[in-house]
Amino acid sequence: MATHLLSHGTGRPADTRPGLCLAPDATDDAPFLAATRMHEACGPARRSFAVWLAGRLTGPVIWIRPTWSADRLHAPGIADFAEPARFVFIAPGRKDDLLWCAEEALRTGAAPLVVADLPEPPPLTPVRRLHLAAAAGGEALSALRKGAPRSTPRAMRGAPADLPGPLGLLLCPGEGGAQGIETRWHMAPAHTDALSCTWTLERRRARALPPRRWTVHQTMPGESPVLRPSN
Repeated sequence: MATHLLSHGTGRPADTRPGLCLAPDATDDAPFLAATRMHEACGPARRSFAVWLAGRLTGPVIWIRPTWSADRLHAPGIADFAEPARFVFIAPGRKDDLLWCAEEALRTGAAPLVVADLPEPPPLTPVRRLHLAAAAGGEALSALRKGAPRSTPRAMRGAPADLPGPLGLLLCPGEGGAQGIETRWHMAPAHTDALSCTWTLERRRARALPPRRWTVHQTMPGESPVLRPSN
């Protein structure tokens, strides 16, 4: 089980919950998303944030979007962060089915990352249902692992992919605003030229943590971006 200990600053306890740390070698308050919880990403580069998370995990990525949306992921762009073949796309024809599909995908525990690309932020009750579904997915995954062979490749021990359950991400337009989420992230491009791959990442909401901003830079396509705190 991958457990990343993050210092929340002087006088704050470390977050010992399993999850995904986007800067695992950092000693400060690095970006962290707890597993079996729902998170939100907004801003013009929210989809880049999502595929970045996908690149930090292994296994399938379930991506849910409206069938009427003209915004579709471009495979060569995905390849800058993660293997496109890992993505499973679901395109419901009804608005009400978007969150239902996300709930069912989380409940299975079959994918470490479930992304719902939404036309607007959802209210509190559906988000609570998604939290419960993610927790149920963790239980399903635990039961599956108990019945699996005990031998685990050494390279996979402690890896970010070894989460205790799925991580849910809601992509919302504009400034976001989904109710009841664990964290809210805003990502926007900060490219200085056509060859630059730089973004600004903001933590706008997190329980017991203040807002914070980082500069994200990817030196080469396919490599995990590097973060540094930004004033």
